[in-house]
Parts: sequence; C-alpha cells; structure tokens
Amino acid sequence: MNISFSWLQEYLKVDLTPEQIAEILTSIGLEVGHIEMYESIKGGLEGLVIGEVKTCVPHENSDHLNITTVDIGASEPLQVVCGASNIDAGQKVVVATVGTKLYSGEDSFTIKRSKIRGVESFGMICAEDEIGVGSSHDGIMVLPQDVAVGTLAKDYFGVERDTIIEVDITPNRADAISHYGVARDLYAYCIAHGIEATLQRPQYEHFVQKKDNNINVVVENPQHCKRYVGVSMSGIRVGKSPKWLQNRLLSVGVRPVNNVVDITNYVMFAFGQPLHAFDIDKIEGKGIVVRNAHKDEKIVMLDEVERTLCQSDLVICDTQKPMCLAGVFGGLHSGVSNATTSIFLESAYFDSVSVRMSAKRYALNTDSSFRFERGVNPHDTLYAIRVAVDMIQAIANGTIEGDLIDIYPQDIEDFRVVLSLKKLHALIGKKISVNTIETILKGLEISVFDKKEEGNDTIYHLNVPSYRVDVQRDVDVIEDILRIYGYNNIEISDSLRSNISYRQLPDNHKTKNLVSEQLTANGFYEIMNNPLSKSAYYEKLTKYPKEHSVKILNSLSQELNVMRQTLLFGGLESISRNANRQNSNLKFYEFGNCFEYCKEKENSNDVLDSYVENEQLGIWITGKRHSENWLRKGENSSIYDAIALVENILQRLGVARSVVREFEDQIFGQGLEYVSQSNIVFAQVGAVSKDMLKAFNIKDDVFYADIKWNILLSESTKKQIKYKEISKFPEVSRDLALLLNKNISFEAVKTIAYQTEKKLLQKVTLFDVYEGDNIEADKKSYAVNFILQDREKTLTDKQIDAAMRRLQHAFEEKLSATIR
Repeated sequence: MNISFSWLQEYLKVDLTPEQIAEILTSIGLEVGHIEMYESIKGGLEGLVIGEVKTCVPHENSDHLNITTVDIGASEPLQVVCGASNIDAGQKVVVATVGTKLYSGEDSFTIKRSKIRGVESFGMICAEDEIGVGSSHDGIMVLPQDVAVGTLAKDYFGVERDTIIEVDITPNRADAISHYGVARDLYAYCIAHGIEATLQRPQYEHFVQKKDNNINVVVENPQHCKRYVGVSMSGIRVGKSPKWLQNRLLSVGVRPVNNVVDITNYVMFAFGQPLHAFDIDKIEGKGIVVRNAHKDEKIVMLDEVERTLCQSDLVICDTQKPMCLAGVFGGLHSGVSNATTSIFLESAYFDSVSVRMSAKRYALNTDSSFRFERGVNPHDTLYAIRVAVDMIQAIANGTIEGDLIDIYPQDIEDFRVVLSLKKLHALIGKKISVNTIETILKGLEISVFDKKEEGNDTIYHLNVPSYRVDVQRDVDVIEDILRIYGYNNIEISDSLRSNISYRQLPDNHKTKNLVSEQLTANGFYEIMNNPLSKSAYYEKLTKYPKEHSVKILNSLSQELNVMRQTLLFGGLESISRNANRQNSNLKFYEFGNCFEYCKEKENSNDVLDSYVENEQLGIWITGKRHSENWLRKGENSSIYDAIALVENILQRLGVARSVVREFEDQIFGQGLEYVSQSNIVFAQVGAVSKDMLKAFNIKDDVFYADIKWNILLSESTKKQIKYKEISKFPEVSRDLALLLNKNISFEAVKTIAYQTEKKLLQKVTLFDVYEGDNIEADKKSYAVNFILQDREKTLTDKQIDAAMRRLQHAFEEKLSATIR
C-alpha cells in the first residue's frame, strides 16, 4: 500500500524524515518495500521558466519557422527558433532552456543547443502538452501578461512534490490499511521512545438537517451487514475534483474520476473505511434493501460485465433489483455520473468472510474488498460518512436531506484480554518497565479497565479495540507491545538454556532429505504441484473413486474443485507441459499429501474421522535414459529403471519386503507392487496405461512409482542393521537351467531357494530368460546363478553337490520344474 508522506503529516505531527519513518515502520512490522518521489507533473517542470517574446521574425530558409528572442530574466535574452503558428512578440511563454528534460509518457528527450536551417537555437518555446499541464497541441502556450518574467514554471503551475512510502501490509494488520492507521502505529512508537509527536484527525460531530428522509433502508441480513449508515444529499454538482484532491489520489496510485467518487476514495485511503455513492434518481421505489441475492439474479457491474449472482452473495438493492455487490464492486446503472444531482451515501460494516467469498467467486480484487476482507473499524462508519459529507458540501455544493440513517442492531464490543506481567516478561525475555508498557498500550488505544496485584504478579484487564482483529489473546498483546518496544532492544543473554528433546525415529525430515539427495544424484528434479485437483480426473476410476474425493466448498474453478487422491495427475500435467515445450526427457519426484473421504466413517463422533490424509512419494520417468552423444546412442527409459530406483530406495532405508507381485489396473498398464512384512502394499511401480497418457496428450511411455511414505517410514524401523566380519573363505558359483511354466516368476524361484538352503546360499541371480524354439509354448527357461559360501570353512564338493540337489528337488517338487 502506498503511503503519502505529506498526507501522513496531516494526522501525525512529528519531526522525522521519510527515511526515518520508513525505518521505524519496518521495525514495528509494517515493512517498507521502497521509497520514491512523486511529482504531480512528471519531471517537476525543472529547467522551465516563464519568458517574454521580445522579437519575432520569419526564418529566411523556412516558410513556417520564426526566429525569436526571449527574455527569461537572465543577463542576455535567448535566441529560440520556433515553429508554432501562434507565436508573436510581446507574449508571455514557457521556455525550456538547454539541458531541460521533457517527458512524453514513459519517453523523454533533452533540450540541446542546435542549429535549425542554419540558425542557432538555445531552447524551446513549449505547448501545454509538451510539459504535461494540458493536452492541447494547437500551438505554444500563451500565459497572462501579468506573469513576471523569470518565474519558474514549477512555481507558476504549482507542482506538488511528495515522498511515497510503499508499505507491505500483512493480512492480519487490518488496522494499518489507511494513512491514519499507519500514523496511529507511528504515534505509539514515538511516545514509547520519547519522540515528541501529536496524533490528530478532524472532528465532525453535527449535521444540519433539512427535512425527513426520502430513502427508506431495510437490512434483511444483519449477520453479514452488522452496521449500515447512510445519508441523502441533494444539489450535487458533479465535476472535476480540485487539484489538491486529484494529486492526493494520484500520489497513491488512484485515478481521479469525479469529485463525488474521488471524495469516497479519499476517505477510504485516509481512514480505511470504504464508502459508496448511489444516484438517488436511479434508486427505484426510493428504498434500499440489504439482502442476499435471489437465485439466478443478475447484475451489470462497473466493468460492464453481467454476472449471475449466487444466493450467498450480499447485495445492496433498490426495491426491484441489485445495485451493487456489497463491499466488493458497484453496479453500472446505479452509480454517480455527470448528470447526477442527488446521491445516497453509504458507509457500512460488512462481514469479512462474506465479502471475501464474493470477491473470490467473481475474481474481483478491489480496494474496497481488500479492506472489508481484513476487517474495518465498525466504529468508524459514522465518522467516515461525516468526513465525506463535509467534503461534498464544500467541493460539490451538496446539501443534506434528512437525518442520518444508522442501523446498528447489536453493538460490536471491544475484545477483553487478561494480561499477566509475569508472562509478558517471560515471553519477551526481558523486564520492561510498567510505565513503558502502559505508554505503549495507550499509544495502541488499548485501555486498561482494571489492574490487580496477585502475589508477585500484576494482572491487567484490557479493552482491545474491535478494529484490532489480530489482537484477541494475551500473547497477541505481548507481541504488539514487543514490536513497538523494539525487537532490537532485547539484549542477547549471556546464559544458554537448553533441554533434552525427544525425537521419534526414523526422523521424517532427515529420511526425506536422504531420499531426495539420492534421487537428485540420479538426475531427478523435485516438483511441487497444487494439492487442489480436477474432479474430472476421477471420473470412472475404481482405484480412486470420485465419491472418495474431498470436495472444496466455494472452489475457485472447476479445475481446482477437489483435493487430490494421488500425486499421479499433477506429475502427468507437469510432463505434458514440458513435452509441449520440446522437453521430453524427464525425471521428476514429489513428496506430497493426498486426501480421501471415507463415507462409511461419516457417523463417527468426530467429523474429521471421515477424512484421511496420507503423505506419499511419487516418481516419474519418461523419454530417453540419457542424451545421445558421440559415444553412445540415446536409449529409451524402461520399466526396469523405475523398478531399480524403487529397489535402491528400499535398500537405502533398510526396508524388507515379503512379496513382490505383478498387477495391472486402470492406472498401470503393467507393474509390480511391494508388500511389507506386515502384509501391507506400500509401493506400486509400473508403466502408466495408454488411455491415461492419451488423456494428458502424452505420446511417450511414462513409468511411475507410487510409494506410501508413512508406511515406508514405519517399515524402515523394523530392520536392524547387523554387522559381521567378511568371510575369509571362497564363494562357489553354480548355474541351473530351469524349465518352468510361464506364469511362474523369478521371485518365486528366489523365495524357494532361500527357504531351502538357508545356511550356504548367499545370492540368487537370474541371468537369462528364453522362450521359443525347442520349448513348449506354455513354458520358459530361466538360467539362474547361485552363490554358495560357508563363513567358517571352505566348502567341499560333497557339500556343494548336496546343496544343489536340495535346490533341484525343491524346484521340481514346488514349481514342477525340469532341470535342463
């Protein structure tokens, strides 16, 4: 938010520079982004001076140029070549001297000494559009004769200069979204630190009433409109605002519209209370109703877009139709125009949640909604309208019609907070004097209505203003006191205090980093996708039914209307986006939470029992395994790359799996799933089905691993690492060729081998698979290598042969294998 230094000084009288104020604001939590100079006319008319044309003769080598001499109050007159048709001797004109920089929008050029058709020219006589004081380019600007020669143009035209401080307002600081709000915080700091300062704002207490109200107001939804203030005014003359008001608004980045609208904007930026003015002649039935929109009710707003309203939207209506979306945006056909002569001025306190929902629903982010969403001061609605009325009377010739309407059925009370001085000192880590604490509270407009001594503690009972929506607990008050006192004023203690912390093993954060480093070292990039997803992804899926999706209330769009059940779709979106930009060789991984709704648990005592949130790890591989180069050709990635990666992760974390089995479903065309020793499927890896890839317009194969991270983490605790001495005795290698049925996996062979020869068998490896000639159609041949070793002695041929016979017998008996 832009804060004008000169505007700020209207409310805070203090001897500080803009730079000092920026430093203070940052220290008290209102961080300053940058400081810049503002000039009501770009360039500030520097180098421009009022002169008098003494002579004007035609240029010998031109039919439209004139050679002039101009007195600008210097020792010698300037010779200036001018092409304007209305130039003449005796005129008072604006002269840009050599070195002056003139601006045209974002472009600029510098006046230089030059020769024009052989005649030297030492400046330029300007038109009004060339210096930014008007739009006419019919000729040079001729000033009244009473203007003194040598007067600086910036003084004649009254150029205003200001310093603009850009303050980054956090969402919780609703009290600081105005010039007065910032001044109030600065005042609290100044009085707490012994800086002489005065906080003030104009007072408007009374209205001159003329006759009964001609507008009747009814508030049908007091929950969303907790206070509604309005007043009618007549005799309005809509026109341009005075220069000072235009410059005030321009300095903070607001475009002037007309005097009435500009006054409402001025009050909003001055005191934080949005106002709205309705043209009384456009209010049908001379009545205003604050209600929720009817079903399918429509309104054309100021941006000339017709919108269909939702029944939860709060609208300001006449007796027939909506006139504006409350607290968000005005209607096109009810606002102030140049023909307006009577207005109804509105100042209200709308519910922040209601305004936020309506603003988000229609993607309307306005200055008004920005303030209502955060929470305005309910007690300033009356003050703000009094300021606006006074200004309209003075600037737009308006007069009040009838009494002030103030519908305020239930007072919004201040927050009551109990503050312990002992707790304050403990949390801050320093004892602050009672006088300093009470001075800060006073500056923050937090009043003490009771103070008690209880043992060695002092208890304050505080009234916190209702506009401080972020200060409702004692710790909030302590934080407020500390930021005004100054974080930098808390000394670093000479003592070090620590306690023994308990950490559950395995450490989730460290384990994530371990796996992330492993994946990154293998050429993977970590991605982070939005946990909000599209419900259409889950249509017709049995693995992730649409009914199990956690739906978003008041979703921003149909593209983001449910919480994701799987990481898969986010990764496929990323792959599709990259592939469309000629980046097809991709390796991604993502840690993220997935969500599921379980209807069968809905009747539980705790509503949250029906919702499940689990952390998962997703891994995607597509395209070439490595880029093609002079040494080797590019090879396509395969499912085995993904399987190897999962196996390496399991090995790194020491996770034992009892079963690895093949499967396929709607997601995976083919794949493996890993079952833990607790008989829980904790990982699936395979090729994403062609139908799924087609839906994302992906042409290359994608291999995906879906790992349930919470289960993986718990399984990694079950394996204890054991150390043993490397055997001094040699290994023995033996091979077997097994003829098996096609449905038998190598995993089955390996499991039976380890179960049969528990002592000597160290390793089982599949090194060849054969299907084809000389083998029956329903058979396949596995060539398997077995590593045998006795850790206590050298194996004899007799022991080796006996072990191999036991293995052969087990394969023949359990797998109906034939030894080739």
